[in-house]
Amino acid sequence: MAVVISVSNQKGGVGKTTSTYALASVFTTVGYKVLSIDLDGQGNLTFALNADSENSKTSYDVFCGDDIEVAIQHTHSGDIVPANILLSSIELEFTGRGREFILKKAIEKVLNKYDIILIDSPPALSILTINAFTASDCVLVPMQADIFSLQGLAQLYDTISRVQKYCNPNLKFAGMFLTRLTFRTNFALEVRGTAQMIADSLHIPLLQTQIRNSVTICEAQSRQVNPMKDYSTSSVMLDYCKLVNELIENGILGDIIK
Repeated sequence: MAVVISVSNQKGGVGKTTSTYALASVFTTVGYKVLSIDLDGQGNLTFALNADSENSKTSYDVFCGDDIEVAIQHTHSGDIVPANILLSSIELEFTGRGREFILKKAIEKVLNKYDIILIDSPPALSILTINAFTASDCVLVPMQADIFSLQGLAQLYDTISRVQKYCNPNLKFAGMFLTRLTFRTNFALEVRGTAQMIADSLHIPLLQTQIRNSVTICEAQSRQVNPMKDYSTSSVMLDYCKLVNELIENGILGDIIK
């Protein structure tokens, strides 16, 4: 039975899609069966994994009732349900009762085929975000090392609290982690301290792993390659390997760890 993880932050530009891309690569490389679901209409994860979003079924089609299995494509870093700009109309198209559970019902058919399902949610509160949280076991929150990114955490916490109350009482935080960090600076220490205070006040775990700022991961995405194959010794991929190890040590992956 797969562990479903939403990678989410309601602020854009914090490394959400990049983290999903990197985690899919690490998990796949160490032997897990991984499915990524792109719920961002920009389709950046779809592009990075070199999946087709123009001539194939996408997550939009899944929301419209198509079987999720016909939308799954194989990539260099596990499987993916791709996305395209059609997702931007979901909010207007789906207004009926029970719309929060569409994704949860769709992925039930493939839960036993994967170890990990990663959901790249859009950088805004929408019905897509609610669907991602309703379908997930936990939420992993990348936070850019700036005060504006930290300020948005309270809004995300409120959203998850509402989902726990009305849609998914078992949803929990896997933790938050800092991204695009320049180490060994006074500012980095200040941001870490502020993040810890906010995390403590909201009872959200602040993970020890910090992701360094690097152009390497951007280059890997633009080349549409598996970063664990082509950039495995880069500082940023070593950081993401540490993040995976920390998640495993924290028990986030539960029973799939042998």
